[in-house]
Amino acid sequence: MATQHATDADFDSVVRQSDTPVVVDFWAEWCGPCRMVGPVLDSIAEEHDSVKVVKVNVDDNQAIAAKYGITSIPAVYVFNNGEVAKQSIGAKPKSALEKEFAEFLGA
Repeated sequence: MATQHATDADFDSVVRQSDTPVVVDFWAEWCGPCRMVGPVLDSIAEEHDSVKVVKVNVDDNQAIAAKYGITSIPAVYVFNNGEVAKQSIGAKPKSALEKEFAEFLGA
């Protein structure tokens, strides 16, 4: 499944109301580690049909970033049944993210 984007306006409908777990990448254009994690999450989105991967640009969507207390990026959160189920802060390799989120990836 391709990576999607969410905004302050549609975050609830895209993420919180999803029928499947959602991996949310809170990122910014200027963030070097975010640019390293982006392709990793794109790959996870393509390889794991059990989750949806959504990216939220924190510069453009400050309200949702503030709501979830995003102070360091990249911040990768997994939402399940509309609530935060797991969090990972900082750039990590694909294997580490897959291990952390295994219960949601069907791995």
